[in-house]
Amino acid sequence: MRAVEFQEYGGPEVLRVVAADVPEPGAGQVSIDVAYAGVNFADLKARAEGYRVPSLPFRPGLEVSGRIRAVGAAVDGLRPGQEVAALTDGGAYAETVVAAAASVFPLPQGVSLRTAATLPTVLPTAHALVHEVGRLRAGETVLVQGAAGGIGTVAGQLAKAAGAGAVYGVVSDASKAEHARAYGYDEVFTGPDFDEEVRRATGGRGVDLALDPVGGDTFRRSLEALAVFGRLVSFGNASSAEPWQVGQPELYPQGRSVAGFSILSLARTAPEALRALAGRAFRTVAEGAVELPVSAEFPLTDAAGAHRLLGSRKSTGKLLLRVE
Repeated sequence: MRAVEFQEYGGPEVLRVVAADVPEPGAGQVSIDVAYAGVNFADLKARAEGYRVPSLPFRPGLEVSGRIRAVGAAVDGLRPGQEVAALTDGGAYAETVVAAAASVFPLPQGVSLRTAATLPTVLPTAHALVHEVGRLRAGETVLVQGAAGGIGTVAGQLAKAAGAGAVYGVVSDASKAEHARAYGYDEVFTGPDFDEEVRRATGGRGVDLALDPVGGDTFRRSLEALAVFGRLVSFGNASSAEPWQVGQPELYPQGRSVAGFSILSLARTAPEALRALAGRAFRTVAEGAVELPVSAEFPLTDAAGAHRLLGSRKSTGKLLLRVE
Protein backbone atom coordinates (compact mmCIF):
# COMPACT_ATOMS: atom_id res chain seq x y z
CA MET A 1 0.00 0.00 0.00
CA ARG A 2 0.95 3.67 -0.22
CA ALA A 3 1.49 5.83 2.83
CA VAL A 4 2.88 9.29 3.58
CA GLU A 5 5.61 9.71 6.18
CA PHE A 6 8.45 11.99 7.18
CA GLN A 7 11.92 10.92 8.27
CA GLU A 8 13.02 14.31 9.58
CA TYR A 9 11.32 17.44 10.87
CA GLY A 10 10.86 20.40 8.57
CA GLY A 11 8.57 22.00 6.02
CA PRO A 12 5.97 20.29 3.82
CA GLU A 13 8.75 19.07 1.53
CA VAL A 14 9.80 16.42 4.09
CA LEU A 15 6.56 14.48 3.44
CA ARG A 16 7.25 11.44 1.25
CA VAL A 17 5.02 8.78 -0.33
CA VAL A 18 6.37 5.33 0.54
CA ALA A 19 5.40 1.71 -0.10
CA ALA A 20 4.43 -0.17 3.06
CA ASP A 21 2.91 -3.42 4.22
CA VAL A 22 -0.83 -3.48 4.86
CA PRO A 23 -1.27 -3.41 8.66
CA GLU A 24 -3.23 -6.12 10.45
CA PRO A 25 -5.45 -5.33 13.44
CA GLY A 26 -4.59 -6.66 16.87
CA ALA A 27 -6.95 -7.36 19.73
CA GLY A 28 -9.40 -4.52 20.22
CA GLN A 29 -8.53 -3.00 16.84
CA VAL A 30 -9.86 -2.82 13.29
CA SER A 31 -8.14 -2.04 10.02
CA ILE A 32 -9.79 0.45 7.67
CA ASP A 33 -9.39 0.92 3.93
CA VAL A 34 -9.22 4.69 3.85
CA ALA A 35 -11.44 6.78 1.58
CA TYR A 36 -10.51 10.21 2.94
CA ALA A 37 -8.14 11.49 5.62
CA GLY A 38 -8.63 14.77 7.44
CA VAL A 39 -5.79 17.29 7.60
CA ASN A 40 -5.38 19.03 10.96
CA PHE A 41 -3.08 21.65 12.42
CA ALA A 42 -1.74 18.98 14.77
CA ASP A 43 -0.35 17.21 11.69
CA LEU A 44 1.63 20.32 10.81
CA LYS A 45 2.99 20.60 14.35
CA ALA A 46 3.99 16.92 14.23
CA ARG A 47 5.87 17.43 10.95
CA ALA A 48 7.54 20.70 11.98
CA GLU A 49 8.09 20.28 15.71
CA GLY A 50 7.66 16.61 16.62
CA TYR A 51 4.34 17.17 18.39
CA ARG A 52 3.11 13.76 19.64
CA VAL A 53 5.74 11.96 17.54
CA PRO A 54 7.23 9.00 19.47
CA SER A 55 9.96 8.27 16.91
CA LEU A 56 10.99 8.72 13.27
CA PRO A 57 10.00 7.85 10.62
CA PHE A 58 6.42 8.87 11.38
CA ARG A 59 3.16 8.79 9.44
CA PRO A 60 0.89 11.73 10.27
CA GLY A 61 -2.90 11.84 10.26
CA LEU A 62 -5.46 11.61 13.05
CA GLU A 63 -8.79 10.93 11.34
CA VAL A 64 -10.20 8.96 8.45
CA SER A 65 -13.35 7.74 6.81
CA GLY A 66 -13.54 4.44 4.96
CA ARG A 67 -14.66 0.83 5.12
CA ILE A 68 -13.57 -1.72 7.70
CA ARG A 69 -11.12 -4.16 6.13
CA ALA A 70 -10.62 -6.58 9.03
CA VAL A 71 -11.65 -6.89 12.68
CA GLY A 72 -9.32 -8.02 15.46
CA ALA A 73 -10.14 -10.19 18.45
CA ALA A 74 -12.43 -8.90 21.22
CA VAL A 75 -14.23 -6.38 18.98
CA ASP A 76 -18.01 -6.20 19.07
CA GLY A 77 -20.43 -4.22 16.95
CA LEU A 78 -18.09 -3.65 14.00
CA ARG A 79 -17.80 -5.80 10.85
CA PRO A 80 -15.82 -5.92 7.59
CA GLY A 81 -17.28 -3.70 4.87
CA GLN A 82 -18.94 -1.33 7.31
CA GLU A 83 -18.60 2.38 6.52
CA VAL A 84 -17.04 4.22 9.44
CA ALA A 85 -15.20 7.31 10.60
CA ALA A 86 -12.32 6.91 13.01
CA LEU A 87 -9.80 8.68 15.19
CA THR A 88 -6.29 7.26 14.88
CA ASP A 89 -3.13 7.61 16.89
CA GLY A 90 -1.26 8.79 13.78
CA GLY A 91 -0.86 6.99 10.48
CA ALA A 92 -4.04 8.17 8.76
CA TYR A 93 -2.20 9.38 5.65
CA ALA A 94 -2.27 5.89 4.15
CA GLU A 95 -4.40 3.56 2.07
CA THR A 96 -5.05 1.33 5.09
CA VAL A 97 -4.82 2.25 8.76
CA VAL A 98 -5.38 0.49 12.10
CA ALA A 99 -7.50 2.13 14.78
CA ALA A 100 -8.69 1.20 18.26
CA ALA A 101 -12.25 -0.10 18.03
CA ALA A 102 -13.37 2.36 20.72
CA SER A 103 -12.45 5.23 18.38
CA VAL A 104 -14.27 3.85 15.32
CA PHE A 105 -17.76 5.20 14.68
CA PRO A 106 -20.30 3.66 12.27
CA LEU A 107 -21.72 6.33 9.97
CA PRO A 108 -25.24 7.61 10.57
CA GLN A 109 -27.59 7.04 7.65
CA GLY A 110 -27.24 9.69 4.98
CA VAL A 111 -23.69 10.75 5.92
CA SER A 112 -21.27 10.24 3.02
CA LEU A 113 -17.67 9.07 3.37
CA ARG A 114 -16.47 12.50 2.22
CA THR A 115 -18.52 14.29 4.86
CA ALA A 116 -17.57 11.67 7.45
CA ALA A 117 -13.87 12.47 7.08
CA THR A 118 -14.52 15.98 8.38
CA LEU A 119 -16.11 14.74 11.59
CA PRO A 120 -13.91 12.64 13.93
CA THR A 121 -11.79 15.42 15.46
CA VAL A 122 -13.76 18.55 14.63
CA LEU A 123 -17.34 17.70 15.51
CA PRO A 124 -16.89 16.04 18.94
CA THR A 125 -14.37 18.75 19.87
CA ALA A 126 -16.73 21.59 18.95
CA HIS A 127 -19.62 19.85 20.71
CA ALA A 128 -17.58 19.41 23.89
CA LEU A 129 -16.37 23.01 23.81
CA VAL A 130 -19.89 24.39 23.56
CA HIS A 131 -21.79 21.86 25.69
CA GLU A 132 -19.93 19.32 27.84
CA VAL A 133 -17.02 21.58 28.88
CA GLY A 134 -18.24 25.08 27.99
CA ARG A 135 -21.75 24.40 29.39
CA LEU A 136 -23.33 27.14 27.31
CA ARG A 137 -26.78 28.27 28.39
CA ALA A 138 -29.39 29.98 26.25
CA GLY A 139 -28.91 33.74 26.10
CA GLU A 140 -25.19 33.65 26.92
CA THR A 141 -22.52 35.20 24.70
CA VAL A 142 -19.62 33.31 23.11
CA LEU A 143 -16.20 34.26 21.69
CA VAL A 144 -14.42 31.78 19.39
CA GLN A 145 -10.84 32.08 18.15
CA GLY A 146 -10.20 30.69 14.65
CA ALA A 147 -13.84 31.21 13.72
CA ALA A 148 -13.32 30.34 10.04
CA GLY A 149 -11.46 27.08 10.66
CA GLY A 150 -12.98 23.63 11.00
CA ILE A 151 -13.76 23.72 14.72
CA GLY A 152 -14.72 27.39 14.58
CA THR A 153 -17.15 26.80 11.72
CA VAL A 154 -18.96 24.09 13.71
CA ALA A 155 -18.76 25.86 17.08
CA GLY A 156 -20.55 28.91 15.71
CA GLN A 157 -23.44 26.78 14.43
CA LEU A 158 -23.69 24.77 17.66
CA ALA A 159 -23.69 27.93 19.78
CA LYS A 160 -26.49 29.45 17.70
CA ALA A 161 -28.49 26.22 17.86
CA ALA A 162 -28.09 26.26 21.66
CA GLY A 163 -29.69 29.71 21.83
CA ALA A 164 -26.60 31.86 22.38
CA GLY A 165 -27.44 35.54 22.75
CA ALA A 166 -24.56 36.53 20.48
CA VAL A 167 -21.64 34.66 18.93
CA TYR A 168 -18.41 36.58 18.25
CA GLY A 169 -15.52 35.25 16.21
CA VAL A 170 -11.85 36.12 15.72
CA VAL A 171 -10.12 35.43 12.40
CA SER A 172 -6.61 36.10 11.12
CA ASP A 173 -7.63 38.40 8.27
CA ALA A 174 -10.69 40.13 6.85
CA SER A 175 -11.05 37.66 3.97
CA LYS A 176 -12.20 34.98 6.44
CA ALA A 177 -14.82 37.11 8.14
CA GLU A 178 -17.50 36.48 5.49
CA HIS A 179 -17.11 32.71 5.89
CA ALA A 180 -17.51 32.97 9.66
CA ARG A 181 -20.61 35.15 9.41
CA ALA A 182 -22.19 32.56 7.09
CA TYR A 183 -21.86 29.93 9.83
CA GLY A 184 -23.47 31.57 12.82
CA TYR A 185 -21.27 34.49 13.86
CA ASP A 186 -22.94 37.83 14.63
CA GLU A 187 -19.72 39.85 14.56
CA VAL A 188 -16.17 38.94 13.55
CA PHE A 189 -12.96 40.65 14.69
CA THR A 190 -9.43 40.64 13.28
CA GLY A 191 -6.13 41.64 14.83
CA PRO A 192 -4.59 41.24 18.26
CA ASP A 193 -6.86 43.75 20.06
CA PHE A 194 -9.99 41.59 19.85
CA ASP A 195 -10.56 41.91 23.60
CA GLU A 196 -11.17 45.62 23.19
CA GLU A 197 -13.62 44.88 20.36
CA VAL A 198 -15.42 42.40 22.59
CA ARG A 199 -15.82 45.02 25.30
CA ARG A 200 -17.19 47.47 22.74
CA ALA A 201 -19.63 44.94 21.29
CA THR A 202 -20.91 43.87 24.72
CA GLY A 203 -21.18 47.33 26.22
CA GLY A 204 -18.21 46.64 28.49
CA ARG A 205 -19.68 43.45 29.93
CA GLY A 206 -17.53 40.80 28.20
CA VAL A 207 -18.55 37.31 27.07
CA ASP A 208 -19.79 34.37 29.10
CA LEU A 209 -17.77 31.72 27.23
CA ALA A 210 -14.49 32.02 25.30
CA LEU A 211 -12.91 29.18 23.28
CA ASP A 212 -9.17 29.38 22.59
CA PRO A 213 -6.91 27.04 20.54
CA VAL A 214 -4.05 29.55 20.25
CA GLY A 215 -2.53 30.03 23.70
CA GLY A 216 0.02 32.66 24.66
CA ASP A 217 -1.12 36.26 24.47
CA THR A 218 -4.39 35.21 22.83
CA PHE A 219 -5.19 33.08 25.88
CA ARG A 220 -4.49 36.01 28.21
CA ARG A 221 -6.59 38.43 26.16
CA SER A 222 -9.44 35.91 25.97
CA LEU A 223 -9.38 35.67 29.75
CA GLU A 224 -9.59 39.46 29.97
CA ALA A 225 -12.56 39.43 27.57
CA LEU A 226 -14.67 37.35 29.98
CA ALA A 227 -17.67 38.72 31.83
CA VAL A 228 -18.13 38.21 35.57
CA PHE A 229 -18.46 34.44 36.13
CA GLY A 230 -17.19 33.85 32.57
CA ARG A 231 -15.60 30.58 31.41
CA LEU A 232 -12.57 30.09 29.17
CA VAL A 233 -11.89 26.73 27.51
CA SER A 234 -8.39 26.12 26.16
CA PHE A 235 -8.16 23.43 23.48
CA GLY A 236 -4.77 23.94 21.88
CA ASN A 237 -1.53 25.89 21.70
CA ALA A 238 -1.19 26.82 18.04
CA SER A 239 1.13 29.68 19.00
CA SER A 240 3.65 27.20 20.51
CA ALA A 241 3.95 29.61 23.45
CA GLU A 242 4.97 28.53 26.93
CA PRO A 243 2.15 26.59 28.61
CA TRP A 244 -0.32 28.94 30.24
CA GLN A 245 -0.58 29.37 33.97
CA VAL A 246 -3.47 31.03 35.74
CA GLY A 247 -4.36 31.22 39.40
CA GLN A 248 -6.05 33.14 42.17
CA PRO A 249 -5.17 36.71 41.06
CA GLU A 250 -6.79 36.18 37.65
CA LEU A 251 -9.77 34.05 38.72
CA TYR A 252 -10.92 35.11 42.17
CA PRO A 253 -11.88 38.80 41.67
CA GLN A 254 -14.69 38.13 39.14
CA GLY A 255 -15.34 34.43 39.63
CA ARG A 256 -13.88 33.41 36.28
CA SER A 257 -12.91 29.84 35.48
CA VAL A 258 -10.61 28.05 33.02
CA ALA A 259 -11.04 24.53 31.62
CA GLY A 260 -9.25 22.47 28.98
CA PHE A 261 -10.11 19.87 26.39
CA SER A 262 -8.22 17.50 24.07
CA ILE A 263 -10.11 14.89 22.07
CA LEU A 264 -6.92 12.84 21.60
CA SER A 265 -6.35 12.73 25.35
CA LEU A 266 -9.99 11.80 25.94
CA ALA A 267 -9.64 8.95 23.45
CA ARG A 268 -6.83 7.50 25.59
CA THR A 269 -8.21 8.12 29.06
CA ALA A 270 -11.99 7.78 28.65
CA PRO A 271 -12.86 6.02 25.36
CA GLU A 272 -16.45 5.31 26.40
CA ALA A 273 -17.00 8.98 27.18
CA LEU A 274 -15.60 9.78 23.72
CA ARG A 275 -17.95 7.30 22.07
CA ALA A 276 -20.97 8.85 23.80
CA LEU A 277 -19.77 12.36 22.90
CA ALA A 278 -19.23 11.38 19.25
CA GLY A 279 -22.71 9.87 19.09
CA ARG A 280 -24.30 13.12 20.27
CA ALA A 281 -22.14 15.20 17.96
CA PHE A 282 -22.65 13.06 14.85
CA ARG A 283 -26.42 13.27 15.25
CA THR A 284 -26.26 17.04 14.69
CA VAL A 285 -24.93 16.38 11.18
CA ALA A 286 -27.38 13.58 10.42
CA GLU A 287 -30.22 15.86 11.51
CA GLY A 288 -28.96 18.74 9.38
CA ALA A 289 -28.30 21.08 12.30
CA VAL A 290 -24.59 21.43 11.50
CA GLU A 291 -22.48 21.30 8.35
CA LEU A 292 -18.74 21.53 7.83
CA PRO A 293 -17.73 22.58 4.32
CA VAL A 294 -14.71 21.02 2.64
CA SER A 295 -12.75 23.95 1.27
CA ALA A 296 -10.05 21.93 -0.52
CA GLU A 297 -9.30 18.32 -1.39
CA PHE A 298 -5.88 16.92 -2.32
CA PRO A 299 -4.78 13.48 -3.50
CA LEU A 300 -2.80 11.44 -0.99
CA THR A 301 0.31 12.00 -3.12
CA ASP A 302 0.03 15.76 -2.55
CA ALA A 303 -0.16 15.82 1.22
CA ALA A 304 2.55 18.49 1.07
CA GLY A 305 0.18 20.75 -0.87
CA ALA A 306 -2.47 20.36 1.82
CA HIS A 307 0.08 21.24 4.50
CA ARG A 308 1.18 24.32 2.57
CA LEU A 309 -2.39 25.58 2.30
CA LEU A 310 -3.26 24.94 5.93
CA GLY A 311 0.03 26.44 7.07
CA SER A 312 -0.63 29.61 5.07
CA ARG A 313 -3.61 30.35 7.36
CA LYS A 314 -5.59 31.22 4.22
CA SER A 315 -7.94 28.23 4.28
CA THR A 316 -11.41 28.00 5.76
CA GLY A 317 -13.53 25.00 6.72
CA LYS A 318 -11.89 21.59 6.37
CA LEU A 319 -9.07 20.17 4.20
CA LEU A 320 -9.10 16.52 3.10
CA LEU A 321 -6.76 14.02 1.46
CA ARG A 322 -8.51 11.80 -1.10
CA VAL A 323 -7.13 8.28 -0.66
CA GLU A 324 -9.59 5.81 -2.16
